[in-house]
Amino acid sequence: MANHTCDLVVIGSGPGGYVAAIRASQLGLKTICVEKAELGGVCLNWGCIPSKALLKSAEYANFLSHADEFGFKDVNFKTDFPAVVKRSRGVANQMSGGVKFLFGKYKVQHVAGFGVLKNNTTVEVKDVNGNVTDTVTAKNIIIATGARTRILPGIEVDRKDIWTSTEAMLQEKAPKDLVIMGSGAIGVEFGYFYNAMGTEVTILEFQDRIVPVEDKDVSKELERQFKKQGIKCVTGAKVTSAKSNGGSVTITYERNGKVETINAEKALNAIGVQANIEGIGLEAAGVQTDRGLIKVDHICRTNIPNIFAIGDVIGAPALAHKASAEGIAVAEFLAGHGEHGINYSNIPGCTYCIPQIASVGMTEEKAKEAGYEVKVGKFPYTANGKAHGIGKAMGFVKMVFDAKYGEVLGAHMIGPDVTEMIGEVGLARELGGTAKAIFKTIHAHPTLSEAVMEASAAAYDEAVNI
Repeated sequence: MANHTCDLVVIGSGPGGYVAAIRASQLGLKTICVEKAELGGVCLNWGCIPSKALLKSAEYANFLSHADEFGFKDVNFKTDFPAVVKRSRGVANQMSGGVKFLFGKYKVQHVAGFGVLKNNTTVEVKDVNGNVTDTVTAKNIIIATGARTRILPGIEVDRKDIWTSTEAMLQEKAPKDLVIMGSGAIGVEFGYFYNAMGTEVTILEFQDRIVPVEDKDVSKELERQFKKQGIKCVTGAKVTSAKSNGGSVTITYERNGKVETINAEKALNAIGVQANIEGIGLEAAGVQTDRGLIKVDHICRTNIPNIFAIGDVIGAPALAHKASAEGIAVAEFLAGHGEHGINYSNIPGCTYCIPQIASVGMTEEKAKEAGYEVKVGKFPYTANGKAHGIGKAMGFVKMVFDAKYGEVLGAHMIGPDVTEMIGEVGLARELGGTAKAIFKTIHAHPTLSEAVMEASAAAYDEAVNI
């Protein structure tokens, strides 16, 4: 058994853990990262990155299906589904290899295995058979063990007919039909992907609208666009059971006081995630939890002063960039660079189906509930020249401002490449920007980002293109 000592040990190498480890090492802390699987965690290997590769293939498939609209006649193509999956795995493997390279570059030591806290300064590392292979003694510990698919009672996930997101990206062929339980980012992204691959897709959502965390106007627009694409969305549906029939599935749900049943070849459980806090020694170290999450303060410190937790294990939003920001903040705090924490009110959310969704800050509804008098501007992509030029004139940008000072309260976008545009609004909010600052900033023409300028101007009745 190998014994190690260091300034910081990070348990988990996802987008929170590996970033924290690298930043800490950059700042002079001797750092070890314990990881039981592939470097990069779920995000790089089984989530954010490979799913975007799949979605790009879906986008190209949709383009080829409508190639005549762009002047290409008699375009015949055949989808090689295994090749689509193989490409996404290649992208994931390349990114995971990139983390390994960065660990070497910045002198972060990787210890392979499952990390378990023995006390507040010691982590035991176990192999797949449960044998202790390494012991790490550290001044400080960061827990970044991430999350896994939440499975509710009655939903019999067998990973053959009823999938999690992992199985959804590893299939050898697209099923004839697919029922997706849940319409968050995972649900609608895989709904778009499989629909583009020729699968008949039905999405069941418990809330009264799909993508329920988004602005109501965004939810309405996505459902409208999905209907055009042939994706069926059933809202207000409480799934009570999902069973495999050995090659097919039966889903039972309650809606409007009635019990309904739907049969399909496959189903995807996309109801949400739960934190990985079991079996990692929290009790031995005295770390407190609450409702399945690790309790932390404003700088991600647990009740044990030298133990920190970041990412999905401390709660929503379950986003890679939120975890990375927390990891950097903790690393810098431990290196004596201040206690700046995280601005949780300014974390963008992005969904990569088509049309894409991006948002930051408060919705119009939440802003009013918070007591703000608001000005709202909305600009449709049907009035944007670039959107027409690329054949994606769908969706809109909606900006929400404080009527008194013009402060940017929030932005909600649905349309082409909006995930690449939300950073402008995040920066404006971080700097205390106003509507006037945005619409008086000259935006290049023709660009999709002009819609941000136009929506901001529309809030003050100064838009000229609608």
